[in-house]
Amino acid sequence: MCGIIGYTGIGNAVPKITKGLSVLEYRGYDSVGLAAKTDTGIKTVKCKGRIGALEEKLEASPIKESGTAIGHTRWATHGGPSDTNAHPHSVGKTVLVHNGIIENYRELKSELEATGVTFVSETDTEVAAAVLNGEYERVGDPISAIRTATSRMTGSYAFGILFSDKDGEVFAIRSGSPLILAKGADGYYLASDMTALLPFTNEYYCLVEGELARLTPNGATVYSADNTPSEPAWSVTSMTAESAQKGGYPHFMLKEIYEQPEAVVKSVSPRVKKGQPDFSADGIDAEFWKKVKNIQIVACGSAMHAGLVGIRLLEDIAKVPTVSCIASEYRYHPPIATDGTLVIVISQSGETADTLAALRYATDAGLPTLAIVNAVETTIAREADKRIYTYAGPEIAVATTKGYCTQVSVLYMIAAAISKAKGLIDDTEAAALVKGITEDAPKAISDMLENVEMLRGLSERLAKKEHVFFIGRGTDYAMSEEGALKLKEISYIHAEAYAAGELKHGTISLIEEDTPVIAISTEEALYDKTESNVREVRSRGAYVILLCREDAKNAEASADAVIRLPVNSAAATLFASLTAVQVLAYETATLRGCDIDRPRNLAKSVTVE
Repeated sequence: MCGIIGYTGIGNAVPKITKGLSVLEYRGYDSVGLAAKTDTGIKTVKCKGRIGALEEKLEASPIKESGTAIGHTRWATHGGPSDTNAHPHSVGKTVLVHNGIIENYRELKSELEATGVTFVSETDTEVAAAVLNGEYERVGDPISAIRTATSRMTGSYAFGILFSDKDGEVFAIRSGSPLILAKGADGYYLASDMTALLPFTNEYYCLVEGELARLTPNGATVYSADNTPSEPAWSVTSMTAESAQKGGYPHFMLKEIYEQPEAVVKSVSPRVKKGQPDFSADGIDAEFWKKVKNIQIVACGSAMHAGLVGIRLLEDIAKVPTVSCIASEYRYHPPIATDGTLVIVISQSGETADTLAALRYATDAGLPTLAIVNAVETTIAREADKRIYTYAGPEIAVATTKGYCTQVSVLYMIAAAISKAKGLIDDTEAAALVKGITEDAPKAISDMLENVEMLRGLSERLAKKEHVFFIGRGTDYAMSEEGALKLKEISYIHAEAYAAGELKHGTISLIEEDTPVIAISTEEALYDKTESNVREVRSRGAYVILLCREDAKNAEASADAVIRLPVNSAAATLFASLTAVQVLAYETATLRGCDIDRPRNLAKSVTVE
């Protein structure tokens, strides 16, 4: 995996592929390459490293005339980053790029080696190319060969394919990994991500699971599972090329942090009617919420941390027992489901492999499912019984900010909607909750962003350290988990989050002179308890940054630095703390000179399990 781009048409293919690859850089990658059809055959250029290294190779050995090409940014799974392991991979007449994992590649490789096929890379993708080439040489028909070859593969894949004897034709098929077709003024495109297509066109079609596509300069044909051909039903995206640009910010991550006030409004405003929570536009009425007796939230990474916040929101506001499950563990030890169980899956991309597998497990178990996703018409959105789009817009930085922020926003609104539907709150109380998220939260984010200089000053202390601890209780512990993840993934500082009361059960032994501890204490009822924990670590030499309510007492006496948060509503306090930990992580990573938008070893959309 990680990013695919393809083109065939009357334009010059190579600049289009390199442009698409540059847009896909945000997904994270360690090698890059392209294959272009020329008058003398298919020419492949690939290398370890960034797109700049590929462009240097192309300058040294230019491909002057090509109307058909495929390209790929690779995030290593099978075999380390190298020129040889980079995509595209060629076997015989077949050249392909691949996102996903072929789980039975060892068995297939052994079968092929027994027939005399040799391999030069460590990848499962080269094995897939060899299987496909064998079938193509046997039957001579691309569609039949692709169908037969992929039927022998288990795992996930999105393939972009060229055959050396098929001029101007690009083939594609997907299973478990996303692929998008697009129609431009000068030809047809293929990509794993809509953002890679935005520089060229806004007309697109998302391939459905198992669909196969054939692109030529004159048109696109989609073949259903039984190989019935049809023309794609093109849609028009509201995304723009400008929305996927930095807009003057030094990093996408900072731009997306600053976009959060608007993102929250866009996320929640479609779910408000006459000041009350209302999901009717999503096809969800009050009767649906009334039937919910308990909730299982399933997600990965930051989305799972949003789920941890969701537990408190759903239990405190809606009084619905809720658990949050790591998606990769869900199928192997699912929580016990009873009558009235709702499974909520959360995914920014809508294609997260572990979350998709968990969704399918829940569906097979007969449980109603609800997806919270950002990307429209993605696999998770299509397969869930109900779906709520966060409308966060493009998120380019690998480390999510506004994606996480809008997920929490939607969970907040769901809690309000359930509580109202079940008669636990009246119109006045519901309106107050809605105001908290639609007005107070965006303002709290904006106000916190006016304190960047103060947060940068605190980050100067963190940037010099290799270990940082986050502590909190209740919702603050959930926020601590996200704060620690943000810091570690972009600054490479070892950061851990602990329930504040657990420190004395072992972790406090790691506290030594000048160890940074970020304590989050926004729940008034828990402040005194957390403040005691702050004193415990500070007495052992810790340098404590305390995030607390504006009205918290003795904060400056307890901590070395204090970040005061608004108290006009619970939502304002929550979203102010969310913003503060994001900015602390960003500024720390900036001071350490890290590649903030593309942290090492990470990918934006994880489409492998």
